Amino acid sequence: MERFGFVGLPNAGKSSLYNALAGGGAHAAPYAFATTDPNVGVAKVPDLRLDQLAEMSNSRRVVPAAVQFTDIGGLVEGASHGEGLGNAFLSHIREVDAIVFVLRAFPDSDVPGLVDPLEHLRIVEIELALADLASAEKALDRHARMLKGDSSLGAVVALLKRCVDHLSAGVPLYRADFDADARRQLREFFFLTNKPVLAVLNIGEGQIGQEAEIAAPVAAELNGAEVVALCVQLEAEAAQLGTEDRNEMLEALGLGEGAVPRFLTSAYHLLGLRTFLTTGEKESRAWTFRAGATAPECAGAIHSDFQRGFIRAETIAWDELLRAGSWSAAKDLGKVRSEGKEYVAQDGDVMEFRFAV
Repeated sequence: MERFGFVGLPNAGKSSLYNALAGGGAHAAPYAFATTDPNVGVAKVPDLRLDQLAEMSNSRRVVPAAVQFTDIGGLVEGASHGEGLGNAFLSHIREVDAIVFVLRAFPDSDVPGLVDPLEHLRIVEIELALADLASAEKALDRHARMLKGDSSLGAVVALLKRCVDHLSAGVPLYRADFDADARRQLREFFFLTNKPVLAVLNIGEGQIGQEAEIAAPVAAELNGAEVVALCVQLEAEAAQLGTEDRNEMLEALGLGEGAVPRFLTSAYHLLGLRTFLTTGEKESRAWTFRAGATAPECAGAIHSDFQRGFIRAETIAWDELLRAGSWSAAKDLGKVRSEGKEYVAQDGDVMEFRFAV
């Protein structure tokens, strides 16, 4: 399961965001380092397509896709040199697949700390870039020495030099102009800033309705990366309630279904994750695959035997299936396609696999 790490300054709202996703469990307090050990939770990815298919099939069980998230202790200026939680903090970030910057935008005189989300972003980016710079310089030195006996390392040395140049200027690697192949090569070095990023702006209740205006400068600074503005405290409070009370609270505040579902969907797609679906009376389920995966690879998400003995995938787009009203009706209408080993799965495909082992 893919894991997202919440990164931000103390009192930015990371633990409250964790509680909004997990329904509680993280200690949130208005002082630095209330979280010293990371909290790890799992959140279901909302998917209206799955809900509609389950209703169509009268499924007894509904299983959504899920992502894992980690509430990491607050970062402070100097973390790259051991300040605050220092190296322990940075090691937790190395373990996640993507970074979610939690940036405070709410004013509250009772909660210490900066209010400007761009200043929050500046500090966390510099600290992560400085930590990566130390790692990149060591890697460059090591590979430059190895290059004397192995000329094939020339491309890696050149790439590491580019990393050092960017990081020395305080530019995180996710802002650098590396192509997909270069980023794949850099994975072996586990740089903090070579991970995908998105940002959550933690706004106050009085700022509801101003989300687009508050998010615009941060989105521009992050070169168009996804930025979700939400009132984390209200979302965390709503998460403690039952479904009916939660919906009533969010509607009364003019929040609709809340911003958490949008955040989860954005986080899911950030890593190139997509969903295929299975449906029937026993169960409707969302299965995760990476964009570009073939039908046999999707089959392997269910069971390795399905991939090993793959014959074909009976496939239909989720909305076509809903319009047909049932799998059997869709087959009668000729809407169900038979796809082979080369088929590249599409987000929202409904599949049944044929295999023999």
